[in-house]
Amino acid sequence: MVQSVTYQSETKTVPFQGKSIVLESLTPVLSPKEKEKRKKDIERCLYEVFSKYRKAGDSPA
Repeated sequence: MVQSVTYQSETKTVPFQGKSIVLESLTPVLSPKEKEKRKKDIERCLYEVFSKYRKAGDSPA
């Protein structure tokens, strides 16, 4: 089953090198359960990355 995802849009106009550019940020609108699941997945992945580099930094140079 394919679940359609809706997005919340935030648009800003900002100056850059003398010109105005439009930035659009899209944030997915998720259920609280899905937000928690994604948060846990991100935390797990970050833990793996930091653990990897911590082990590499523990060895004497």
